[in-house]
Amino acid sequence: MERIKEECGVMGVYDFDGNDVASDIYYGLFALQHRGQESCGIAVSDTNGPKRKVDSYKDMGLVNEVFDYEKLSCLHGDIGVGHVRYSTAGASTRENAQPLVLNYVKGTLGMAHNGNLINAEELRRELEFTGAIFQTTIDSEVIAYHIARERLNSHTVEEAVVRAVKKIKGAYSLVVMSPRKLIGARDPFGFKPLCIGRRGNAYLLASETCALETIGAEFVRDVRPGEVVTISPEEGIQSDTSLCLPKEQEARCIFEYIYFARPDSHIDGVSVYNSRIEAGRYLALDSPAAADLVVGVPESGNAAALGYSMQSGIPYGVAFMKNSYVGRTFIKPKQSYRADGVRVKLNVIKEAVNGKRIIMIDDSIVRGTTSGRIVSMLKEAGAAEVHVRISSPPFLWPCYFGTDIPQREQLIAYNHSLDEIRGLLGADSLAYLKTERLEEMVSGLSICRGCFTGTYPIEPPKEDIRGDYYDRNM
Repeated sequence: MERIKEECGVMGVYDFDGNDVASDIYYGLFALQHRGQESCGIAVSDTNGPKRKVDSYKDMGLVNEVFDYEKLSCLHGDIGVGHVRYSTAGASTRENAQPLVLNYVKGTLGMAHNGNLINAEELRRELEFTGAIFQTTIDSEVIAYHIARERLNSHTVEEAVVRAVKKIKGAYSLVVMSPRKLIGARDPFGFKPLCIGRRGNAYLLASETCALETIGAEFVRDVRPGEVVTISPEEGIQSDTSLCLPKEQEARCIFEYIYFARPDSHIDGVSVYNSRIEAGRYLALDSPAAADLVVGVPESGNAAALGYSMQSGIPYGVAFMKNSYVGRTFIKPKQSYRADGVRVKLNVIKEAVNGKRIIMIDDSIVRGTTSGRIVSMLKEAGAAEVHVRISSPPFLWPCYFGTDIPQREQLIAYNHSLDEIRGLLGADSLAYLKTERLEEMVSGLSICRGCFTGTYPIEPPKEDIRGDYYDRNM
């Protein structure tokens, strides 16, 4: 199905009591599976064990496909990092799976990265001309190399991380495992989420709060945009805020709240679920329609549909049955009898829509092919009218910071007027969320709206860097 793809998810755990952390990382990654379904991995180390020894395993596939009891039982260590990955360009291979593990003169580093750098190519070439040999095509390796090099001239590993991230531009949330410390870093704009949790004497870093709750940890706080936090038994949580920007310059990815994050997560103090409810309310206020039923396209459209129903008074209902067992890359049969990809994953409940005027809420429209198929399915099931409401503004520009939005020429809203899009979808009416509503739906947080307006928080690259040579490590 044509959907905006999730980003990566990162996880880190340090148990001061010396207990193995691999199973906690496993369950945390399981909770973050929605952020990446192509590959995953775990790396752990024993802080009291042999130096330079890191147990790790990573492979292509979902968390429960890659790991079983036997593999987890081989991962011994009280500190570790984990990663789930979705690549938006370039090779989707085992070599590009994370975490990355580096052995260098000062010891070992394990690192997991969520984000996309806009100066990765420049930094990579600089390293190559000084003798660096790369094992992957992901920009995460560029970050890891710079941390290792800066460590040679730094008193502490956290100082090396701060020095390294000052050289990189773009979006990143990092979890770094050193021999005796767990470090988290978030870019100055706060594009990607990262939070801190605690369970007894174990401290955790995770992309979303839902990962903390899954393993019974309590939320401590979010890592602030531009902050580097260091976790150790001697000092607890230490903070370096030298990279922080004024609040008004922060630029969180709004799609965390619209689509990426799980509804039960909180990011920077704002409920993802409530944000989607608010988006639906604003759609009802700004773009009403006479109808009998409001339905959401699973899963991210459901909460917005409920918000629309609450504001409009039109009943909320369930019109779609989603096949939960179909992955992102289900096996496609031969072209001669290939099933419609939308129908394989989504079916309409005819009894729910037959003869009714339907308001269909979805999170976004990219090329329009999937939305058109869903509208067609509703009408084939007997819907009298289908009014489409989208809980984000129209995509008009690509994203360079980690969201899988293609070139402008491939975006339906760039090439067509609102009425033309409505006609192509076969809808009776169409409306998008107004751009000015975005900050309102997240309680006034500063956000990035570059994919809607073309105004980015930092200067985008002059050439599109999102080709085969570099993977965006989301």
